[in-house]
Amino acid sequence: MPHQKGIKPVAQNRKAFHDYFVEERYECGVALFGTEVKSIRQGRVNLKESWAVIRKGEIWVEGMHISPYEQGNIFNRDPMRPKKLLMHKSEIRKLDSLVARQGYTLIPLEIYLKDGRMKVQLGLCKGKQLHDKRDAAAKRDTDREIRRAIREHNK
Repeated sequence: MPHQKGIKPVAQNRKAFHDYFVEERYECGVALFGTEVKSIRQGRVNLKESWAVIRKGEIWVEGMHISPYEQGNIFNRDPMRPKKLLMHKSEIRKLDSLVARQGYTLIPLEIYLKDGRMKVQLGLCKGKQLHDKRDAAAKRDTDREIRRAIREHNK
């Protein structure tokens, strides 16, 4: 099989951008089994309610649902099992200190194929309050109205 080049997005966590301020982004590898990779390639993954935790110097993604592969029979794994993320120890230590002291949380933002390998984009996020969500919605609406007005003016 030829080696694939480039980035192919598979799934995004749009809800994360609504609920959190994304401060930084990190790229991680994921330790998966063969049937999980095949299922993800078909786009059968859900990141909506997922988060990442650091346990004993390792990062694990909890709540990421990978649907069982239809032709996988006995080799399918539990769809909700924790998946290990692959990062350098120094990055993990840095993230661990930020999460512990400053109240950040780690949220998977996107899963994609990069040069034939599964990657997860992990966001260092801070939670939004209700008034922050309202402000973001109001700004989005005004931007939409401005674009509409410009488009009407240019006709």
